[in-house]
Amino acid sequence: MFKKILIANRGEIASRIIRTCHLMGIKAVAIYSEADAEAPHVKLADESYLVGGPRVNESYLNVNKIVEVAKKANVDAIHPGYGFLSENSSFAKICKDNGMVFIGPSTDVIEKMGSKIEARRAMEAAGVPIVPGNSTPLFALKEAEVKANELGYPLMLKASAGGGGIGMQVINNNDELQKAFSGSQKRAADFFGDGAMFLEKLIENPRHIEIQILADNEGNTIFLGERECSIQRRHQKVVEEAPSAFIDNQTRREMGETAVKAAKAIGYSNAGTVEFIMDEEKNYYFLEVNTRLQVEHPVTEEITGLDLVEQQIKIANGELLEFSQSDIELNGHAIEVRIYAEDPDTFFPSPGKIVKFKLPYSENIRHELAVEEGSVVTPFYDPMIGKLIVKGRDRNEAINNLIDALEGYEIEGIKSNIPILKKIINHPEYKLGNTTTNFINNYLIHSKL
Repeated sequence: MFKKILIANRGEIASRIIRTCHLMGIKAVAIYSEADAEAPHVKLADESYLVGGPRVNESYLNVNKIVEVAKKANVDAIHPGYGFLSENSSFAKICKDNGMVFIGPSTDVIEKMGSKIEARRAMEAAGVPIVPGNSTPLFALKEAEVKANELGYPLMLKASAGGGGIGMQVINNNDELQKAFSGSQKRAADFFGDGAMFLEKLIENPRHIEIQILADNEGNTIFLGERECSIQRRHQKVVEEAPSAFIDNQTRREMGETAVKAAKAIGYSNAGTVEFIMDEEKNYYFLEVNTRLQVEHPVTEEITGLDLVEQQIKIANGELLEFSQSDIELNGHAIEVRIYAEDPDTFFPSPGKIVKFKLPYSENIRHELAVEEGSVVTPFYDPMIGKLIVKGRDRNEAINNLIDALEGYEIEGIKSNIPILKKIINHPEYKLGNTTTNFINNYLIHSKL
């Protein structure tokens, strides 16, 4: 087993990984920027190293400095967490070239799945259902117009590279395509260094359903149920739960088996997530493969009893899965909400010092935190300050536990999105399970709740 692992990340996910390393008897090495010198993950690690200035390109994306620190600390492996370098195939290769294990899938798989167009092609070849669209890159508006007229509106214009909804836009006609194409392409090129675009048919009133998979290096692959991640704002997830209230057992099994087929088709190993979009008739279509740990992985852990970080580390160490598909049982219901330092009315970030930070505690509550009382939320990073995860015997109990938990939060010094989370969870349509990707627009923003 690895003796020492460097976590190439920050915030709650760094602390989360460090915790499992310690449970496994592995020393954990943290990195930090000048802005994060007093961050909780820095204090939690066995060793911590400054890697640069507050901006991400100076620190958490500074590959040369991170590798230099990893060598100095004499680590066996590097865990990238999520975001930053987690889906950077070049970084994975550099780790390998320097004699350190990258905890994640192979460089080839990361590279192939990093392109949504390449991913579409791979899934189509594997017989996995994909949304009707084009599987060749579009670089010019005229190309896009021809393809759009072939497919028919409404459409989604998407960037082939990256994620987070950047470069993504709903297109209803030729005029909208003309207005949107160059701007979306420029954003994709600026953020991801790749201006390739593509078009897909718009799935009306969809749900975002994802399947967690685990695969060892011998090809043994299983699925761990689904997560419902449909409540989103600007294509960013806000509330996630497992299992989905919308999916029946047969569909759950079929989607899981499809996800396993997709993983095997690309030679996937380690933990990963196959994401689908689902229409109102429960038809599902491949969206993408996230070649990393997801932000929302705790809800899967809560209903399976597995530690996904532990599984990642064991697989990266060359160990085989210790269980088969028939061993996996889903128990209860779990919900996660992402708590951000942001104005609940404008959604603008709310940086500043947290002068009071009191949390609710019970056996059904789990916290994954990026901050503590006295922490300063800076403008340099994503303003998520933590995740609140609750569990219940069923969905109704989980919702009630979450309502109670949100009431128990006390945060002063900054604004938070807790008021909007309360509105979501208390909304009658949420309680009925009517959670599509249009939920916030339909029920909160437009209704002025």
